[in-house]
Amino acid sequence: MAENRTVPDVDRAAASRRALERRRARASLKRDLAMRVTAPQAVLRQAFEDADSDAATMRVTDFLMALPAIGAGKRDRVLEDLGISPVKRLGGLGVRQRAALTAWLDERFPPHRPREGRSRLLVLAGPTAVGKGTVAAHIRETNPDLHLSVSATTRSPRPGEVDGVHYYFLDEAEFDRLIEEGQLLEYATVHNKHRYGTPRGPVDEALAQGKTVLLEIDLQGARQVRESEPSASLVFLLPPTWDELVNRLVGRGTEDSEERARRLRTARTELAAQSEFDYLVVNADVATAARDVVELSSGSAR
Repeated sequence: MAENRTVPDVDRAAASRRALERRRARASLKRDLAMRVTAPQAVLRQAFEDADSDAATMRVTDFLMALPAIGAGKRDRVLEDLGISPVKRLGGLGVRQRAALTAWLDERFPPHRPREGRSRLLVLAGPTAVGKGTVAAHIRETNPDLHLSVSATTRSPRPGEVDGVHYYFLDEAEFDRLIEEGQLLEYATVHNKHRYGTPRGPVDEALAQGKTVLLEIDLQGARQVRESEPSASLVFLLPPTWDELVNRLVGRGTEDSEERARRLRTARTELAAQSEFDYLVVNADVATAARDVVELSSGSAR
């Protein structure tokens, strides 16, 4: 009798775990695409360059459905127009199909291209919980010659925050006075709750002294600065993944469940605005992100 050759249970279990990890990784990648944390062109490059990557094993149908504003009908038309079978995976596309899909993506979702030139006025913004404050604090500690603007806000201090260092904590009446007297470079209401603004005087003084100035503000404020100071360089801070952004917000523990849900909805809207910015920096590591932001004010920016 021929020997019955079977895969050992331990091998089957390991294979099952690897398959589960692959599915989870692809699901995370699809969330990043849907939330605009990752550019679709970046996923394609990964799939084409590494045949064993999570991106390469993703079906083209799943990839297209993860893109913003792409439904089943649009997906099928795209596949037909590009001559791609719906059973294909990204890593299995031919040379012609890769070129066709890349060209379609570049037309539908134009890749981000930094503008030319540098400015001594840097504006750092990004979605809630991405770590803007942490990156800004690291910049302040490691770059004493750079002027980090201190914002004013009507919210209460969080544990460890110091008035005049992290924020100027003002009541509503005092904030109104600054607006009326034109003493704010920008101001906005964030999350439909608290107001934030940038005192104009210290910024103008630092720029006049030849210093680089960094504003760490919200999306609405960044748009106001772009209108009032078109030469400013706008930097958008991205999370490494959507899941990491959620983990940071939950782990912070400073908001209740209702507030977290509202902030995540806001984050989705904020991420969609990244194309308005001159530069994109990923905050996977605080020190690296801080260095990348600072370098944008000099010719050594990468």
